[in-house]
Amino acid sequence: MSEPLVYVNGGFVPQSSAAISVLDHAVLYGDGVFDTVFGWRGRIFRLDEHVERTFQSMAAIALAPPFTRGELRDLVLEAARRNGFENAYIKWIVTRGVNGRPLMDPAGCTANLIIITQPYIERVSAERSALGISLKTVAWRRPSGQVLAPQVKSLNYLNLVMAKIEAKAAGADEALLLTLDGYLCEATGCNVFLVKGRRLLTPKRDILVGITRNSVIDLAPGLGFTIEEGDFGLYDAYTADEIFVCSTAGGLLPVCRIDGRTVGNGTPGAAFAQLSTAYRALVDSPEAGPAYLTVNAVA
Repeated sequence: MSEPLVYVNGGFVPQSSAAISVLDHAVLYGDGVFDTVFGWRGRIFRLDEHVERTFQSMAAIALAPPFTRGELRDLVLEAARRNGFENAYIKWIVTRGVNGRPLMDPAGCTANLIIITQPYIERVSAERSALGISLKTVAWRRPSGQVLAPQVKSLNYLNLVMAKIEAKAAGADEALLLTLDGYLCEATGCNVFLVKGRRLLTPKRDILVGITRNSVIDLAPGLGFTIEEGDFGLYDAYTADEIFVCSTAGGLLPVCRIDGRTVGNGTPGAAFAQLSTAYRALVDSPEAGPAYLTVNAVA
C-alpha cells in the first residue's frame, strides 16, 4: 500500500486526498470529540470501551451521533482491515460538521466521522523507556470540570499542547499538569500512578478516566497492590518509590526523573516491571479485543 486509507465523508480515500470543509466546526471552534485505539497483532485492544467513551463524550456535548455503536465499531474494524497493519495506531474524530456559516451556533450542522489508521506509533522509544522518562511540572493547568468536563475527550486540547511545549523546552520528556488548586492531575494524554510500597496512588479529580488506567486498576489487586484514588500533591510525587504514566498510545511508561529529582533509585522499579508485564500479557491475549486481520479468528 502506497499510503494509508482514511475514512471521511462517508467513504475510504487515500490519506493525501482526505479533506473536510473549512467551515466544519472542528476547524472553526475545536468542536467535536475523538478517541484513540491501537491494534496489536491484529486485534484492537478494548475497542468496545473506547466506542462507549465516544458515545458518552458526544452525549455530554449534545452532538447527535451519526452512527450506532455497532456501526462505529464495524467502521473502525474495516478501516484497520483495509490498511492491514498488524500493529496499528487508529484515531477517530467526530466533528460537529457544517451548516454553511462560519458562526458559533451549531444549529443545522451534520456530524462527520474521520478514521485515521497508521502503523503503530511508539510514543517513546524502547531505549528511552528502558532508562525511564522525565517529567516537569508545568505552569499550564488542566481545566476543571466547571470549565469543561474532563471526561469528554474533546478537540479542545490546546492547554495540553502548550504544556507539552513547555516541558520539551525545559528538556523533559513529558509535562505534569496540576489541578487548579494544585493537586496532581495528568501528564499530557497520560494518567499518573505513584508507587509507595504495595500501594498505587492515582489522582481521581479533573482527569480523563483512561481505559489503560482502568486496566492497571483491574490488574493491580491480583499482583498484590492496593489502589488509592484521591488528591495527591507534589510532595507525594517527590517521595514516591516509583512513578509511571499510562495511556492507550504509550502503554505503561516508567518515570525516573521529576522536576530535577531522581525517582527511587533512578531506574524503572520492580512494581513497574510487574504491572508492565501483566499489562503486556493482557494486550497479547485473545481476549484483548476483536480481530481485524484474516490471520486471526474474527471476534
